[in-house]
Amino acid sequence: MTELEKKQSGEIYDARDPELRRQYHRAKNLAREYNMLLSEDAEGKERILAELVGGVGKNSRVNQPFYVDYGNNIHIGDNCLINMNCSLMDTGRITIGRNTLIGPDVKIYTAMHDKEPAGRFWDLGDGATAIKTYALPVAIGEYVWIGGGAMILPGVTIGNHAVIGAGSVVRDSIPDYAVACGNPCTVKYYCEEKKDEKNSI
Repeated sequence: MTELEKKQSGEIYDARDPELRRQYHRAKNLAREYNMLLSEDAEGKERILAELVGGVGKNSRVNQPFYVDYGNNIHIGDNCLINMNCSLMDTGRITIGRNTLIGPDVKIYTAMHDKEPAGRFWDLGDGATAIKTYALPVAIGEYVWIGGGAMILPGVTIGNHAVIGAGSVVRDSIPDYAVACGNPCTVKYYCEEKKDEKNSI
């Protein structure tokens, strides 16, 4: 199994692998080019974004600046807005459903390391180490609104029609129609559209 295959399947992988480094640098260079474009250059942004991410739907907008790890693990649905200064660290897959709004300064993380210090590194000898990493995907549903400055941690799923309050740290999955906020982010109540469970919390 290649290091790329390990990374994509959630196994521990070696980020020093030449193919992974090539993908990483390609994404960083494309993101830099994207962020340097004039704000009104819609055609240029559409062209670079199509190269940078794994998929982007119709009528979606990604405001500058925009930061990624590999880019090709990001999949954006139709009619989405990703506002300025968002970082999508897509070591693992990040899926964003249609009609979703992501506020400025939102961070989405997929990379993970062992909780035990000894499990975070390979010993290369002579005091040198290399970092062990694995990834957990993040899935964001349709018609979601994520407020500015929120942080979405690895392995989280955010349900359809959910709202995440500004500045929240989302470490656990959030169900459909939930309005949630805080650190850690917890459900406060449900949107009125949620059938049979209106404002049940």
